[in-house]
Amino acid sequence: MTQLAGRYYRLLIRAASSLQSPFLLAVRLYWGWQFMQTGWGKLNDSQKVIGFFTHLGIPAPALNAYFISGLEFAGGFFLILGLGSRLIALPLFSIFSDPDKFTGAAPYTLLVASLIVLIFGPGKASVDAFLTARLSPDDLRRAIRHGSRAPAELSGPMWQHGLNAVRQEGAQTL
Repeated sequence: MTQLAGRYYRLLIRAASSLQSPFLLAVRLYWGWQFMQTGWGKLNDSQKVIGFFTHLGIPAPALNAYFISGLEFAGGFFLILGLGSRLIALPLFSIFSDPDKFTGAAPYTLLVASLIVLIFGPGKASVDAFLTARLSPDDLRRAIRHGSRAPAELSGPMWQHGLNAVRQEGAQTL
């Protein structure tokens, strides 16, 4: 009975794990679009945003209004592409410096989406995954030497080739 339960549990884990990249793609596409729309709306009605930031007492309200608007628009675009996803998710996440004020509002879901991409990365269907899978073995060696770790979701043939080349040289050369 325990073996049967273990087998079904492993099957559940494999099935759920196979949904990771499609889920991350859906998160990136939907919330990237939401960020783009929000940023575009703010860019097209900047005076309203500047007035709101002034009312909140945010320093340099005009500069911050344009910066946040541009960040949301460009950040959403990069999320959709899956390019620099973790890099852009961090500033998008940091926009919400006081999440308690946002838990009941629409921006809270943008906070969660940014956090998901920041933690899990963009998934296999992204420009990040495409570029990382094409790294040469030398690029991989440099990344390993500097303590970088490649995203766990990458498993393409180019990635495996590079990883095997690094393994063949042995740990002593790293």
